[in-house]
Order: sequence, then C-alpha cells, then structure tokens
Amino acid sequence: MTRIIADISVSLDGFVTGPDPGPGNGLGTGGEGLHTWAFSDDPDDRRLLREATARSGAVVLGRRLFDVVDGPEGWDDSSGYGAGEVSKPAFVVVTSTPPTSVRLTDLDWTFVTSGLADAVAAARERAEASSASGTDLDVILMGGGATVGSALEAGLVDVLSLHLAPVVLGAGTPLFTGGAPRTLVQRSVISTSTATHLTYDVAR
Repeated sequence: MTRIIADISVSLDGFVTGPDPGPGNGLGTGGEGLHTWAFSDDPDDRRLLREATARSGAVVLGRRLFDVVDGPEGWDDSSGYGAGEVSKPAFVVVTSTPPTSVRLTDLDWTFVTSGLADAVAAARERAEASSASGTDLDVILMGGGATVGSALEAGLVDVLSLHLAPVVLGAGTPLFTGGAPRTLVQRSVISTSTATHLTYDVAR
C-alpha cells in the first residue's frame, strides 16, 4: 500500500531552514547542521537513508525548494535525493507556473499547477505505477516546510518522519505555523550520533 510520508529535518526549536534561505543558500544561514545526519558515516543514519530512498516511488516538493535544488549550486551526483543509494524516483513540483528550463534534465520532473492535493495524487499514481514490480513504494513529501505543513493541515499525510537535529537556529522557516490540530501516534525513535529520528502515524 502506498503511503504519503512527510520526511523532513528540523531543528530543536522547530525550524527547517535558518534565516534567509534561497538559491545558493538552500538551508538558510546556519542551517547546514540540519542535514549532517544525511552525510554521516553513522551506520544507523546510513541505513535509515538507504531504506527511505529505496521505498521512494515519487517525491513531492514546492517551487521554492525546486528552485534551490535545480539551481546552479543545488543538487549534483553527490548531494541529490538519495545520491549513491538507489535509482532516482519521479519528482512532482507544486507550482503556479512551470519553469522555462530545468538544469537537472536527467531527473523525471512533473509540474502541477492545480494545487498540493493534485500534486500528491499525481505522485501517488507514479509511485503505484513503479510498485508494479511487487514492492510497495511510497510518496515522499520532502519540503519545503510550507509544503509539508500545508499537507499535514489538509490531511494528506499518513506518516510524519522527523530528523531532529541537535541545533538551535533561533529563526528561519518554521515547520508548524498553526492550523487544525493533528493527533500523532509515535511508532519509532532512533537516536544516532547526529540526530534523533522520529516516526509518527498521523491519525485520521
């Protein structure tokens, strides 16, 4: 069964970037520590990254994050989604206007202009099509923070996976900005040398 998983790194004070994020400064000022776990040699960090990317049938991201990862200082062979782990999933971007060009032409991009719910539905179709081989694949909502927060508020998320980094940013892009209350059911807590990995089912 395909699940919709919101998967994002967050600081102890609830920010998913530092101040002033944007192309060339994707994680904002001081935000690099949020993703230390994804590049660490800790065996549990490596296993979690490998397992998550192996189950990624499609990935949803917002336009601001797309502009960062597709920008000149964005993803490359060593820092892209699941780089060095698995074959690349399909990517679905929520945007009001598709870009005129794409730098990362080796990736499978779909641009959805009719809203987040339609983007998630399109990603589910891609993931389910990729699951035809017999292995269930998931849809991953990778961000940014506004996209994940909006998906939670809209009831589109089945699982919330947080990578709690041992950093305090003081300001930046908050993950939670209010909205309807959500009940979470804790499923796992894994502590490593670089982060605390928390997994919750989102109650309906």
